[in-house]
Amino acid sequence: MIGKRHGTVAGPIRLSGVGVHSGENTVLTIEAAPEGTGIVFRRVDRPDAPDIPADLDHVAGTDLGTSLAAGDGETLVLTVEHLLAALAATGVTNATVVLDGPEPPIMDGSFTPYVEAIREVGVAEQEGEVPVLRIRRPVSVETDKGASYVAAPGDGLRVSATIDFAHPAIGRQFGTFHLDPDRFATELAPARTFGFRSDADELRERGLALGTSLDNTVVLDETGVMNDGLRFPDEFLRHKVGDMVGDLALLGARLEGHVVAERPSHRGNVQLARALREDARRSPEGAPIVDAQKILQYLPHRYPMLLVDRVTHFEPGKRIVGIKNVTVNEPFFQGHYPGHPIMPGVLIIEAMAQVGGLLLMDTIENPDDKVVYFMSLDKVKWRRPVTPGDQLVFQLELKQFRRSICRMRGEGFVDGKLVAEAELMARIMDR
Repeated sequence: MIGKRHGTVAGPIRLSGVGVHSGENTVLTIEAAPEGTGIVFRRVDRPDAPDIPADLDHVAGTDLGTSLAAGDGETLVLTVEHLLAALAATGVTNATVVLDGPEPPIMDGSFTPYVEAIREVGVAEQEGEVPVLRIRRPVSVETDKGASYVAAPGDGLRVSATIDFAHPAIGRQFGTFHLDPDRFATELAPARTFGFRSDADELRERGLALGTSLDNTVVLDETGVMNDGLRFPDEFLRHKVGDMVGDLALLGARLEGHVVAERPSHRGNVQLARALREDARRSPEGAPIVDAQKILQYLPHRYPMLLVDRVTHFEPGKRIVGIKNVTVNEPFFQGHYPGHPIMPGVLIIEAMAQVGGLLLMDTIENPDDKVVYFMSLDKVKWRRPVTPGDQLVFQLELKQFRRSICRMRGEGFVDGKLVAEAELMARIMDR
């Protein structure tokens, strides 16, 4: 999202029109949703009306648009980036988008119809903290299609982008945009999607661009623009930046920082979003969700064997991030490589396992009466030494949980660099 407001639509929004790629007429309704829902698409024309969350885990394609897929892998929603950009720009973080077809209407090819429709009904503010992803160190991404990105720390959200097309009406265009709701509405939202007439036949043979026309697309022939004119001299660049806003909205958080993009694409935008998410997961930043006192309630370990200081990220039944601060006062340093202290590898894995134990205790009933015993380790690797002053960041994901047996995948990082990894199997037993 852009800006600090956050909530859901104050009333239902109904729009209809043709999908730019599917060519099918679709009715779209944006409905209010409770706090914590996020943005969810619902295909009511499909059996059981499956829901498709608008997040990175449900991205199914990035060919000339970003597509999402339901859990069955078959039910798709095509070209979601225009609507997602409008929702992010207006502060709508929770909504159900009901569709009776495969694709939101392209409208006039810009973001404006969606922005105006949302503003007309208003945004009902909701309680609860808005997730914020602050870029805390440079993150770079390059794709095999020539797109490249660098994301760096910064206040608010700023995007600097360059596009380069071998066409006389486009050429090389560059611009920097400080994004807030009003600037998005005036500087980016009116910019329309564009395409080349020479590509039309090939795209339609692939089942794409079936709904394009001069009413919803800026079309370029060999010499120039076939439409009556452009809304901005650099309308092509501005639309690409608007698409970036929509694709980055799949993070499900307000992004803060400066993104520099060379030849941005949907594929590159999604790769950048995934890289930012992964970097944030490796970061020790963030207020503790579980502090040392609460950890003592869940883990049976005590000093000097309690090796978890706090938990900063937690997705019940899915993922946890925990922190271990390594100090020179650790008792094991007295006898482990004196004069050149290195944290024993077995204790790194022990700390990782303890973080994993905290993830499991939330998945079972009556955790006070249970204890987690680790049964096996597999694919254990130590990549770098851990020394006093390091801050270990452990990320564990629950891969399988059947009856009382579970499997987890764990990684440990220092300054964003992988230092250890392992697959763990554990059993939950009565105390």
